[in-house]
Amino acid sequence: MYKVKEIYYTLQGEGYHSGRPAIFVRFSGCNLWSGREEDRADAVCNFCDTDFRGTDGPLGGRYSAAELKETIVSLWPDPKQPPFIVCTGGEPLLQLDEPLTTVLHDAQIEIAVETNGTQPRPSGIDWLCVSPKPSAEVLLRSGDELKLVYPQIAVQPEQVADWDFSHFYLQPMDGPRLEENTRRTVDYCKAHPQWRLSLQSHKYIHIP
Repeated sequence: MYKVKEIYYTLQGEGYHSGRPAIFVRFSGCNLWSGREEDRADAVCNFCDTDFRGTDGPLGGRYSAAELKETIVSLWPDPKQPPFIVCTGGEPLLQLDEPLTTVLHDAQIEIAVETNGTQPRPSGIDWLCVSPKPSAEVLLRSGDELKLVYPQIAVQPEQVADWDFSHFYLQPMDGPRLEENTRRTVDYCKAHPQWRLSLQSHKYIHIP
């Protein structure tokens, strides 16, 4: 059984697929933070802006692979086009495995994953986005998209610029210094054109 915080249909708000309709499957749990505010200060990733604890979100619960597939298919509005899903968390690769990707592919579902890169990659992932976090050993140094939250003291863009990805994005760190962080991110991208700017557009237009 797969433990899922929430499942919902929206537009991808950031990175390469920004603006693309997608079903988000948010898996519960993470290996870099418990999700409890009292643990945030000591967490490896202490700037996380997502609630991934438990199964109390929309369509949250414990699913078999077949049940998860049926739920995804039921949310997709166009039977003529294959569903596109984004598996996220928390850390989705703590749960996402080959038996699940096989069931989803049998239903013609395209699978994208957003991961911190610290867990092994199962077969059957169609789009891999890795977002490195401070002081966390990254196993996945190749894929489709590298998306680095910026600035991070412990992870600088030049440390990951030679990793084997097709697309490189910098995303301003959210929070009270967002305006300053956005200016710094823009300046860095202009000075280093290998990198593109990723904005969390869903927050600007107020969609999930």
